[in-house]
Amino acid sequence: MNPEELLNPDGESQAAKPKESPLKSLEADLKFYAESIKEISTEIMVEGFSAYPIFVAHQHEVSVGELILDKEELHTGWSINASTLEEFVEKGIIKAAKKQAFMEQYKNAHHFMCLFVIVPEGANFVFYPYPK
Repeated sequence: MNPEELLNPDGESQAAKPKESPLKSLEADLKFYAESIKEISTEIMVEGFSAYPIFVAHQHEVSVGELILDKEELHTGWSINASTLEEFVEKGIIKAAKKQAFMEQYKNAHHFMCLFVIVPEGANFVFYPYPK
């Protein structure tokens, strides 16, 4: 999925929206956070909590997952919470009937971070590759 699709689900022209996408700052923060996110993702899987770690990227307080990277402490634009597919199903963010479809779309957690990005216009999943 292209990051632009998160803010532009109707295929509207970006020219119609002069405001810069908050996803630009998220991308910069993800480069900074990548090593920590990968470590926590590996820990979630190795400890047996879940085979499907999900990281919630947000700029406001959210009630899903556990805060692992705080934008206030780190002087960045985005905070990251660690969660799992199981919590997303339990909270109804992913419907139980859609769990298998999500698992089939889930990319290798050793190569991609699974992000649930929350912006004022809505929220969506993005698989972002870890830097090499």
